[in-house]
Amino acid sequence: MDPHSIREYCIAKKGVTEELPFDEDSPVYKVMGKIFLITNLVPPFSINIKCDPERAVELRERYDAVTPGYHMSKQHWNTVMLDGTVPRPILLEWIDHSYQLVADKLKKSDKEKLRKM
Repeated sequence: MDPHSIREYCIAKKGVTEELPFDEDSPVYKVMGKIFLITNLVPPFSINIKCDPERAVELRERYDAVTPGYHMSKQHWNTVMLDGTVPRPILLEWIDHSYQLVADKLKKSDKEKLRKM
């Protein structure tokens, strides 16, 4: 997958916005204002995604393209190199997992707004 495909996938999700809070080369995707994915537009392409801590370690051990989150909490975030070694369906599953982890932690009023979208 490439950053454009990831962008299209992310912005199609309910309650998602795209922002550039850091720089023009690092789009951030948020659900109801909370970050669930950061990508970069400069090669080598990668994404940062939230992950259950136990699963995060498992993925790092299983895939060479997965490392502890760059500039993020190493316990809760993974950086995934978009080098083609992780199949697209698995990447999409991880993006969905990140989105859901963040959505599940939203305050009650934001969860209700998201549900109504």
